[in-house]
Parts: sequence; structure tokens; C-alpha cells
Amino acid sequence: MKPNAHHDLAYCTNIHPAESWEETFEVLKTDVLAVRDRVSPNSPFAIGLRLSARAAEELIGPDGVNLRLFKAWLFEVNCYVFTINGFPYGAFHGERVKEKVYQPDWTTEARLTYTNNLFIIIAELCTEETGGSVSTLPGSFKEFGADENLIFANLYACARFIETMGAESGKDLHLGLEPEPLGHFENTAETLAFFERFFAWCKAKDLRTDCLTRHIGINYDTCHFALEFEDCHASLKALTDAGLRISKIHLSNALSFDPQNDEALKAIRQFDEPTYLHQVILNTEPLTRFKDLPDFLSPLQTENLTLNTQTEGRIHFHVPLYSEPLAPLGSTLDHAEAALSYLKKFPETCPHLEIETYTWGVLPDHLQKPLTDQIAAEYEWVLPQL
Repeated sequence: MKPNAHHDLAYCTNIHPAESWEETFEVLKTDVLAVRDRVSPNSPFAIGLRLSARAAEELIGPDGVNLRLFKAWLFEVNCYVFTINGFPYGAFHGERVKEKVYQPDWTTEARLTYTNNLFIIIAELCTEETGGSVSTLPGSFKEFGADENLIFANLYACARFIETMGAESGKDLHLGLEPEPLGHFENTAETLAFFERFFAWCKAKDLRTDCLTRHIGINYDTCHFALEFEDCHASLKALTDAGLRISKIHLSNALSFDPQNDEALKAIRQFDEPTYLHQVILNTEPLTRFKDLPDFLSPLQTENLTLNTQTEGRIHFHVPLYSEPLAPLGSTLDHAEAALSYLKKFPETCPHLEIETYTWGVLPDHLQKPLTDQIAAEYEWVLPQL
């Protein structure tokens, strides 16, 4: 939907379990249209599409029939697609995901092929007015020890593919790499350094860099940058001042807690679940990072962790934008609010906005309510601020 003249807003359908195209289309025809009817019954409704590698291949198909039928269906139900979430390659619900969400990473041909398929799809679905974005992982995961030269080579090949698709379609197409805690690059400084190395790699090989600045940028997730204790306005300014494109902004929210509050330590245990990776970061000097919530709880139990009175902890667990967790826990909602205030001042920073709370199925009971109600409430929180 268009909340104003500068932005398009969707919610990411990665919250709905679906791996095949048939399953995905069924979700769109049921759950997504139910949200449309609540949020935008009389005006065009944007869908933030999530497609697994399998669903993307099935949607394209050998003859393109599914894609043509889908495009016709979008017109029929007054919906449109301007963005696709291409971070999770495979299954994203109902089984252990954890660090597997980074596989295959950008060192592999499989990741390149998958992402190119998504650009074939978005080039067909998006309009010239909105253009099309795809979000993806930040190259790899730190503990994988990825070969950065392979990451650069595959991303450059993707940039050239996007450039070709954009020229053929007449549409502005771009890929957003999504910094995340313990990703190959995870904060503002590491993101800037990664792109400096990427541009240097291109120049050393006498390759063009203009296709990178136009077609490869950042998917700025407000949950992820809040986890890094970044100042939102300073971060967005630093990235754009460096000439990096903000491809999309994910509006999302993380848990915060006082690691010296015994009641808070008891409360965070209810968020220790086996599906997703819940990185924990403490604002010590330097920051202290834990791969997953159990890793934080373990040294705490053995009293191996030294904290000071000013320490705050943040957990990569997406919680609703519209509802603070019960005390003594808090959230990083102020970072999402700061992103929206930045966009009001500098609306040209990024036209693509996506609500992304994907953890509804694993939230504690007190944060649960019917899915359509949950998503509608997120829109009700975001829209007045745009």
C-alpha cells in the first residue's frame, strides 16, 4: 500500500509457513487477503512476498504459466508486489532453522541462481513506478569462515544480472544485503568496510562499480541494528553518505532486558525456543556477543560473565511493534520509531518499507492473538507515523 507519496509498505509473508508455490499461493489467497480486507479493502494492497528456492522455481516454471496466472490474480484482487524476501532459501517454519538460514550462502552458485530467479519474478511483477527489491543475507555467517572473494564474485554476477533485467524491463531493480548479528558483516562499521573491500576487489579486476552502486545496497532491519546498539539516524546517514543504497527498510522490534535483574533473567527463558537463532548482545565495552540465547544463559549460570551496572542486553527475537513485552522486559521499539522519523525528514532515503515480525508461531502466550489481528495491529502502529 502507499501510505504517502514517497513510500510503499507491505508486511513480509515469511510469517506464513509455505515452501512450495502451491502452498504459497494458498496462503496468499487466504491469510494475506484476510489482512488486506482488514487493512486496505478499497485501495491497492502490497504483498511482501517470501519465496523459497523451490517455490521460485515452480513459479517461473518451464513455460511461465504460473507467473502469468499469478500476475493476473494480483490484478484481480487489487494487490501488487514490489519486494521479495530472499534471505531464507529453504524451510523457515516447523523445524530447526538456526544458522541454517544462512545456507547456502553467497559463496555458492545455488544462492546466486536462487536470487537471480527472484529477480526474474520481481521484474515481471513490480511496476515501473515502484521498481523491485529483493533482500538477502549479509554474504554469510561469521563462523562459516566464508571466502570473501567468492562472495564478491557471486554478488558481482548478480549485479550484472539485475542490470540486464532492469534494462529489459525498464524498471529499477536492486538487491539489499541485510546485516544481522554474527553475519559476515553485522553493523554500520562492518558494512562500510565490506563494501570498501568489494569496490577495491572490482577495481583490482578492472570491473565496473556503477552496477554495484545502482543495484546492490542495504536492507536496513531496525531490529538488527538496534541489537548492535547503533544510533539509527547516524547509521542511515553514514551508509548513505558513503554512497550506499538503502534498498529496503525492515520495520521490526527486538527484546531488551537488564542482565542484572533476576526477574528479567527468568523472563527471557520463555523465549528460548528451538527454531530460530536468537543472538544476544550486551552493551559492554566492547560489545559482548552470544550466538544463541542458551549460550548466554549458560555462562550466566556458572557466573563466568562479568557485568557492570550500566549493562543492557538485547535478544534477536522479533516481538510485535504494537505491544511492549511484559515487565521486567523491554524492547527496541525506539529504533523503529527513529527510522520512521528519519524517513519523514529524508523521505527519499528508501521508498520500500516492510513489516517483518516472523516469530508469531513461537511467541509466548501473552503476546499471542489471532494472526490477522496481529498483522493488522502492526499496520495500525506504523501507518500514523508515515
